[in-house]
Amino acid sequence: MRTQVGIVGAGPSGLLLSHLLHLEGIESVVLETRDRAHIEHRQRAGLLEHGSAELLRQTGVGARMDREGLVHGGIVMRFDKRSHRIPLTELTDGKVVTVYAQHEVVKDLVATRLAAQGQILFEVSDVAVGDFETGSPRIRFTRSDGRPETLECDVIAGCDGFHGICRPTMPEGHLTVYDKIYPFGWLGILAEVPPASEELIYANHPRGFSLLSMRSPTTSRLYLQCAPDEDPEAWSDDRIWAELHTRLADDQGFVLQEGPILQKGVTAMRSYVVEPMRCGSLFLVGDAAHIVPPTGAKGMNLAFADVRLLASALTEHYRRHDDRGLDSYSDTALRRIWKAERFSWWMTSLMHRFENAPAFERRMQLAELDYVTGSRAGMTTIAENYVGLPFD
Repeated sequence: MRTQVGIVGAGPSGLLLSHLLHLEGIESVVLETRDRAHIEHRQRAGLLEHGSAELLRQTGVGARMDREGLVHGGIVMRFDKRSHRIPLTELTDGKVVTVYAQHEVVKDLVATRLAAQGQILFEVSDVAVGDFETGSPRIRFTRSDGRPETLECDVIAGCDGFHGICRPTMPEGHLTVYDKIYPFGWLGILAEVPPASEELIYANHPRGFSLLSMRSPTTSRLYLQCAPDEDPEAWSDDRIWAELHTRLADDQGFVLQEGPILQKGVTAMRSYVVEPMRCGSLFLVGDAAHIVPPTGAKGMNLAFADVRLLASALTEHYRRHDDRGLDSYSDTALRRIWKAERFSWWMTSLMHRFENAPAFERRMQLAELDYVTGSRAGMTTIAENYVGLPFD
């Protein structure tokens, strides 16, 4: 097989990259080890920054998002049982965020690529990338019917996530790794009950962080800070709802409705970055190169920013034989990545309970919350980062 860009991974970043390249007349093949049903129903939270939603809209894959997504012009930060609204739209010249689940984005992108006769090869196995340092990159894999195959290409895009094969294939010593593991996780549930708030609520409570989010007008997504190795089965539905009532309570009589819990699971918290994001003709994209804790809602958005940058660089490469964008891809992407890492780390540090932290640290945390929610400058800092920083 032969193509211009070989893409490993049919998550949001790999599919969006293939779509953007197609719009510029650049060929690609996407390889995915899972089947279509799995990637389209793999439950992930999803909040799109203003720029991410605009990118989908402008490239023809935003119609269902516009019909079904929940547009938010603010978020609520709650501590000491007091609620403080951060007016995102007012503070960012009209920008908003859109709640639209990641697997819904994947569905839209898969449908768009297949309608355009794009090549997505599902259920491949034994994927191995090689020769990307010699200028003749290739991807070896086994098709779903058992036939071995080699895909020759000009460029390999590693969009295969944190546990993928592309990053570990880079030579030893090529990458510098920055890693931080947090001493807590999130117990997340999906409940069949209308959201108790029109906007997300981030709650700092002495018993730990909690978050009220939503999936749709009839389903709620809620989270509780817990131990990183917590067994979700140790939490009965009654225990979960009781803890949510406690942590989300305010002094205005906030009412949290209960409903059947459809899913529950525990997510560990981590900040992770590798530099550089390129080795020869192999480029890392999204979670293959960086992980953020979900507190700042940056995961999928950072991946989309990488994709936008790489697609533009590849377009210049093929149209004008100009490699400046490819040569600067890693440095340019990392500038935005580290700003998003900073915001996610800051939000995580601000909102969570740290076991055995001195009383002084707790008072500093509350003082900072009081300042940023009571200052227009402080609220603007939150708003600008939350809706998404400008693209380079």
